[in-house]
Amino acid sequence: MPTLIRIGNSQGVRIPKAIIAQANLHDAELEFKVTDEGLLIHPVKKARHGWKEKFDKVLKSNELQQSDKEWLDAPLVEDGDWEW
Repeated sequence: MPTLIRIGNSQGVRIPKAIIAQANLHDAELEFKVTDEGLLIHPVKKARHGWKEKFDKVLKSNELQQSDKEWLDAPLVEDGDWEW
């Protein structure tokens, strides 16, 4: 059972390797949340994490709607002149 240990002027907990693997915490930035039951530790999820893989999967599956195809095939810039 982990216990608090002194680390400089702070205290810490050593997390067993098996728990780190099971909770996907290896090399992760962690977030702490105090709850009524105690302390919740979980990895910080980056914004848009995994989006590229999901987009690639959809593109490869050919499950695109016509509106998706039109948007993806649209030119990045218009050839027409801008009016202000």
